[in-house]
Amino acid sequence: MDPRDSVVLGLGLAVCIIVVLANLMVMIAIFMNRRFHFPIYYLLSNMAAADMFAGIAYANLMMNTGPWTSRLTKEQWYIRGALIDISLTASVANLLAVAVERHQTIMTMQLHSKMSKRRVLLLIVCIWVVSIFMGLVPSTFWNCECDLNDCSTVAPLYSRKFLIFWAVLNLLTFFIMVAMYARILYYVRSRYSSPHTSEMNHSQAVLNLMKTIFMVLGAFVICWTPGLVILLLDGLLGKDGHANIYEKFCLVIAECNSLVNPIIYTLHDEEMRSTFKSILCCPCRGYPGQQRALSPVVDSPSPEETHGCLHKTEEARRASQNTNNYLTMLEA
Repeated sequence: MDPRDSVVLGLGLAVCIIVVLANLMVMIAIFMNRRFHFPIYYLLSNMAAADMFAGIAYANLMMNTGPWTSRLTKEQWYIRGALIDISLTASVANLLAVAVERHQTIMTMQLHSKMSKRRVLLLIVCIWVVSIFMGLVPSTFWNCECDLNDCSTVAPLYSRKFLIFWAVLNLLTFFIMVAMYARILYYVRSRYSSPHTSEMNHSQAVLNLMKTIFMVLGAFVICWTPGLVILLLDGLLGKDGHANIYEKFCLVIAECNSLVNPIIYTLHDEEMRSTFKSILCCPCRGYPGQQRALSPVVDSPSPEETHGCLHKTEEARRASQNTNNYLTMLEA
């Protein structure tokens, strides 16, 4: 093995391991912290699962590319490509589901959706069914085995028509999501411009959650758009597009996206950061979501909790006053 290939393989596998572990941490944090038990976080957990799957797909790609490509059978080559396709489709579908959930929730002036867990689970299952189907399309019926002139240069067994369809579909989905989030942001700023404290607090909670999602969406678009453009050029121009020259660089950028999302959650979401610290440092003390402290981003005290606290405070004040009166009587 060439020393340069060994270095690339070692670094690539190291990054893949970090990707898998980091996204696994996100999934564990959302599962363990009850303040994350809402549809939006279930979808974000599913996105972390897609990123973790992408890390596995990249590891498989690293071990079956370059000098090892010639040793692959046709079935192994299709599996290698299908894993990447499934992870990308799952990420895009999750982002679209998050966008729809946020649009529906915020337009009805809520912080979290009232969607039942059964519906969220059904939605997640549908996302993976569609992703697996899209990953299997090239190996089953939409390839260039019967028309070699239609073969791609980036993915030699893939049909150029399929690459055009796939790239256009994903880019169109990006534009739809950006338009939906732009409408949500405009609505939030106009709707919650009231000086009332309750509406300001709700607005801040919505905006904090939206910032995290915006950053996840922005990172995804930045990391994956170059690769999709390369696939589109390859599908339209074929060998004249020289897409294979930039393929590896675009793949590295796309791989970074699976590592960026856990960093975004850690740096921007204080509750998630606290949960990570609890998992890594002191799991025996419990998780932030199990304590009484409230997160300004994820949760807020209910009217019943507020009334209960005021009632207990009033009882304590009366008990203290009665005690003072009793001591005064004794002194007299």
